[in-house]
Amino acid sequence: MTTPSLFARLGIEHPIIQGPMTGSDTPALAAAVSSAGALGMLGCGMRSPTAMKEAAEAVRAATDRPFGMNLFVLKTPSPDPSAVQKAMARLEPLYAEFGLQPAIPAQWCENFEAQFEMLLALRPPVASFTFGILTRNQTERLHAAGIPVIGTATTVAEAEAWEIVGADAVCVSGMEAGGHRGTFLGDFQASMIGTLPLVAECTRRLSVPVIAAGGIMDGRGIAAAQALGAAAVQMGTAFLVCPESGIGAAYREALAGASACDTRCTRIFSGRPSRGIVNTMMEKLAGFEQDVPEYPVQNALTGALRRAAGAQGRADYLSLWAGQGVALARAIPAGELVATLVRERSAAAA
Repeated sequence: MTTPSLFARLGIEHPIIQGPMTGSDTPALAAAVSSAGALGMLGCGMRSPTAMKEAAEAVRAATDRPFGMNLFVLKTPSPDPSAVQKAMARLEPLYAEFGLQPAIPAQWCENFEAQFEMLLALRPPVASFTFGILTRNQTERLHAAGIPVIGTATTVAEAEAWEIVGADAVCVSGMEAGGHRGTFLGDFQASMIGTLPLVAECTRRLSVPVIAAGGIMDGRGIAAAQALGAAAVQMGTAFLVCPESGIGAAYREALAGASACDTRCTRIFSGRPSRGIVNTMMEKLAGFEQDVPEYPVQNALTGALRRAAGAQGRADYLSLWAGQGVALARAIPAGELVATLVRERSAAAA
């Protein structure tokens, strides 16, 4: 199964996938993108199985077009209590600004096995995965349920690993991409490969279709990726500023004034390298980049702090995920953005 034939079989007109953007996506955004002839996605990495079901039902109530669901391939951690206490002590002065105390959360993350079973039950038209890799058995179970699989990779080795376990396509994410890096093999620093060289090598090495992600913001970027052999593109930051996304006013304002030079990769918010706009929290904890607990522990420990910042409209303590193309983002409805991208791609490819 190839991406072009998959898109054709599902009736997806345009080779554009909305990035899942876990925590910032909404059913309204996914439905709007899908209704416009592209592929809307639900980022379900932090959704409970019940919340996954509710989100999928909301998309299906809003559109009869195909959509996708994304999960984090993640094991529930058992962190060293002393490391957790050290991390909490480090965060205490930041929490104090909001009159709060850091506390151990009820859970570190959602249970992936339970999420996976719900995914099978919901049977979305497409499923994608990041942060890790499925087993061949898991891929076969999805195929048996009629669900095509898209893996996420940040290196050629990861892309090839996804092909081996039976993925129908691989989304290769360059270092320009906003949000969390999906690296699961090798060193994070070595995985910081630009989108164009990564796409060029993966399209040469893989027999399954390649989906390009990272820094693609307009039709010119889509045309460039396709010129290198990409079958489709995945765009996160471009859709993040659409009115249908779930981000708050402070986050939107920060995005509106940002450029590529304002973004950095950091571990301080979640414990996994992620690209976002530099702010006060990132600067205050910059010296502890290598000391914070790994994802999802640090992510859970900073969660209440970031929620408090959002409630008060303070971008200085939010995780302002954004890719290097942020200055090109257009705050227009998602359906209008898809139509604009299609026109721009046609003009660039002419």
